[in-house]
Amino acid sequence: MDGGNQSTVSEFVLLGLGHSWSMQVLLFMIFLLLYVIIVSGNIVIVTLIITDPHLHSPMYFFLANLSFVDMWLSSDTTPKMITEFLRENKTISFAGCMCQIFFAHFIAASEMVLLVSMAYDRYVAICKPLHYSTIMSLQRCTGLVVSSWMVGFIHTTSQIVFLVGLPFCGPNVVDSIFCDLPLVIKLACTDTYVLELLVIVDSGLLSLVCFILLVISYIIMFVTLWQHSSRASSKAVSTLSAHITVVILSFGPDIFIYSFPFNSYSVDKFLSVFYILITPFLNPIIYTLRNQEMKGAIKRLCSQNIVFCLDR
Repeated sequence: MDGGNQSTVSEFVLLGLGHSWSMQVLLFMIFLLLYVIIVSGNIVIVTLIITDPHLHSPMYFFLANLSFVDMWLSSDTTPKMITEFLRENKTISFAGCMCQIFFAHFIAASEMVLLVSMAYDRYVAICKPLHYSTIMSLQRCTGLVVSSWMVGFIHTTSQIVFLVGLPFCGPNVVDSIFCDLPLVIKLACTDTYVLELLVIVDSGLLSLVCFILLVISYIIMFVTLWQHSSRASSKAVSTLSAHITVVILSFGPDIFIYSFPFNSYSVDKFLSVFYILITPFLNPIIYTLRNQEMKGAIKRLCSQNIVFCLDR
């Protein structure tokens, strides 16, 4: 069959998680609760950083953007996934499937580059503290965030333009809880070897390069801190520990899935859930519980609300 768009598939069937009705209801309640916490937790972080003058610094500027990205990443697939738990026939339209893939890769790639930008910010703060305010100007911080979105857009567009042109004429069962690029490509009624190589190079290489850059930068920062034992260094180590935890949670599942995207493993489905739901759920907890300034901002916000209520 030639490579023209001869699609006859109008929808895809998602196998989801579990098969019994009691399991579906349990998963519905768990995932709904997680999603509510993700949205509310990240909204609180963004609101605190915008409204609290003590948090108007490059590090928290990047953190606010990371919270926004996490919230959007979950919102791309989770609402649909939650409603599917209560439906017997779990289907998604062809257009809906393509949109899920487009935004999932757009947001995920943007988050990777954003994490690299956050590591660069910490590198400058630790290794070049005297020049920090000059180097990490508002213009540069904004440029780094915009660059992360541009990389994400180029990354996902370079793959989706080929995907929508593939012919889908038969199998339409996706063994996942949402549409994912490697799983959908396998359903095409044509030879997809070249496109599979593109996915490996594009997604896998992007993940590995960003992860290697992060590892190198954190090694340099820890060596620098090791040479300067002080209270400030201890605070910086705590901040870096939170960053590293987020990096491991974000890149671990992604590298496993997309470095070998066309080798199916039973754990892939659960790693996908972990990446789109558990990681955005844990990020606000990590950054608030391990960050004294964030905890102080929460206390100030609560105090202001109490005073406001008493005044009324």
